[in-house]
Amino acid sequence: MRAALHRRWAKLAFALAFVLTALGPSLEARAEEPVVLWHAYRGAEEEALEAILAAWGGPVEVLAVPYDAFSTKLESTVPLGEGPDLFIDAHERLGNFRERGIVAPISAELLARSGGAEAYNLGALEAVRFEGEAYGLPLSQKCIALYYNPALVAEPPASLEAIAALGDAPDWPEGVYPLAYEARGAYAHAALLAAFGGALHDPVADDYAFEGEAAERSLDYVLGLIDAGVIPEDADGALVTNLFKAGKAATVFSGPWLAADLEGVEYAVAPLPVVEATGEPMRPLLTVEAIMLSPHGAEKQAARELLAHIAGPAGARIRAETARSLSARTDVPPSDDPLLQAFATQAAQSTPMASTAAMRAVWEPANRAIRKVLRRDLEPKPALEEARRRFDDVRRPPPPPANPAPVVVLLGMLSLLGAGALVHRARKLGGASGTLDALRRSLPAYAYIALGVVAVTVLVILPIFFGAGAALFAGKPHEMYYVGLANFVAILTARGAPLLSTGSFYVVLAVTVLWTVVNVFFHLAIGVALGLVLSRPTMRLRGLYRVLLIVPWAVPSYVTALAWRGMFHRQFGAVTGLIHAINDLFGFSLEPIAWFSRFSTAFTANVATNVWLGFPFMMVVTLGALAAVPKDVLEAAEVDGASRWQRLTQITLPMIAPTMIPAVTLGAIWTFNMFNVVFLVSGGDPDGSTDILVSEAYRWAFTRDAQYGYAAAYAVLIFLLLFATSRITDRFMTGSKEDRA
Repeated sequence: MRAALHRRWAKLAFALAFVLTALGPSLEARAEEPVVLWHAYRGAEEEALEAILAAWGGPVEVLAVPYDAFSTKLESTVPLGEGPDLFIDAHERLGNFRERGIVAPISAELLARSGGAEAYNLGALEAVRFEGEAYGLPLSQKCIALYYNPALVAEPPASLEAIAALGDAPDWPEGVYPLAYEARGAYAHAALLAAFGGALHDPVADDYAFEGEAAERSLDYVLGLIDAGVIPEDADGALVTNLFKAGKAATVFSGPWLAADLEGVEYAVAPLPVVEATGEPMRPLLTVEAIMLSPHGAEKQAARELLAHIAGPAGARIRAETARSLSARTDVPPSDDPLLQAFATQAAQSTPMASTAAMRAVWEPANRAIRKVLRRDLEPKPALEEARRRFDDVRRPPPPPANPAPVVVLLGMLSLLGAGALVHRARKLGGASGTLDALRRSLPAYAYIALGVVAVTVLVILPIFFGAGAALFAGKPHEMYYVGLANFVAILTARGAPLLSTGSFYVVLAVTVLWTVVNVFFHLAIGVALGLVLSRPTMRLRGLYRVLLIVPWAVPSYVTALAWRGMFHRQFGAVTGLIHAINDLFGFSLEPIAWFSRFSTAFTANVATNVWLGFPFMMVVTLGALAAVPKDVLEAAEVDGASRWQRLTQITLPMIAPTMIPAVTLGAIWTFNMFNVVFLVSGGDPDGSTDILVSEAYRWAFTRDAQYGYAAAYAVLIFLLLFATSRITDRFMTGSKEDRA
């Protein structure tokens, strides 16, 4: 008895030892679970971060996320307990992160460990504070300053008027701009606006402020610079960089990120100049990059220690030396780097950007107002008044909550109808026993399709239902509530504006239909024509031509869209270069086209890009359809005396039509939702008139106060339109086949 008991205890001890041995490595691995860090750095900034992490020595899992997708990925992972423990981002997103519970406050103990509040620049620390609590530790400060070419400008000009006067010098090089900056963008314009006493955002009232006399004067001033040839009239960031690198711009307004692209170029940096018209200096917006803790990261001791290490003085010195970043710390000795010294001076004369939802809603109406004025579409005052109305429209309160009882009753009735239909079908099959027999006979078929049904349900059906459900809700993403059909009513009534006003659903729908019809027509016409040519057996090098003509389809659409946008640039695009070549060759006086200043030309630019992308698909389908046309039928027609045109129109085209119609339907659906081309080529310009339904839905979701419910309602309407169109087309085709039979 005692021996048996000993054996039992021995077995239990052995089992326990085995379990502990097996779990030991996993427990140890869990104790050493790496800290997950996300960032959007590239180049030297990423190298500096890697050096800082190497100095820490602990296990870290680092993920570089594209800046444009950074906030979206955080919003979709952190609330679910996933995503990073630490992340580095700009402070202007902090308000949004705080509202959604994505970021955790920094404890007083952790702030003290990193050196205390006195170790940070006061403005930088205040930028990450809310209601007295810090929600991140500042790492670096970024703003725009004046870059100048010493070969063209010996000393930094003291005023903006002095820069403008550079071009009046008798020995000034031809084709060189005295100044280049992104004049069409509100971010760059904010510095000039501040010199006139204006602002984009009122931090006290948390309201739109880009209006009034100061804003009008600032826009008139920029128009004067363009008219005088001081600045290029349509410059983006890439153009500013290229002009300065090529010596075609004596000075530029840009941030520290420009220095990374100026390797081998002689330049110097100074604070932004004074505007003599007001006697005030230009004051740019200041962005503070901070390292932040997610809620689940705040619970990890290792994550808190790593945060203090990255934000500490050693990390600041590495960033200054490796990435030439302007530190937000006051206890790090100032660098001898002239670039950092210039940006430090400029940062002290800048305005920290607000991080509220109202600030994020300012950008789109402000950008559109600036572009309208610089294109001479409107005078400054009406353009700014229109921008104010757009801001108020985006920021207006969401609809009130609705009673969900009608929807519940409707779903109940639909469920009863579905149940009744199933009972009726069961009776037709012979009752319960007959239904079970039919089910047993179908089990092998169900087994074959089960995996496909699950995949389609998870990847297609459930997202459709969730999207349709989101269209019935409104409010901020983290606190949405049921509003019924209010979003659909707002869309279909143009949000109370005239039904045919700019940006209304009906105007955007008309543009989308025109966009689809025109593109599909050219896709089909060019694709069929090329298919007919390349199907001729006597044609040499057919294989080579087919490969070359498929290349536009093979290149990613966003790459093609960006390339075509560059070609349509009014001053430096390839199309303008072609116009100049024609003028020189034939003595013409054709003027370069401002492609994105009018609807007709902007729409043409979009169509040209999308036709380039889409015709290869129709060509490939045409080649496949032509291969199936019986040769004996064509030979018999030729023997009967039919001409080549008659054989094409009476035999070939009717025989390939059944194959082409599904391709046309598919191409129409793709074109209807072709977001990349519209967003990247015209960007909706001018004034959103070339936007289509899918790009309009995107703007409501991501640039207009994150109104996901409203955007989901747009998506549902797009789905219903495409579904109805495809069903009508299918019914039409079925009827045509029956008539022919």
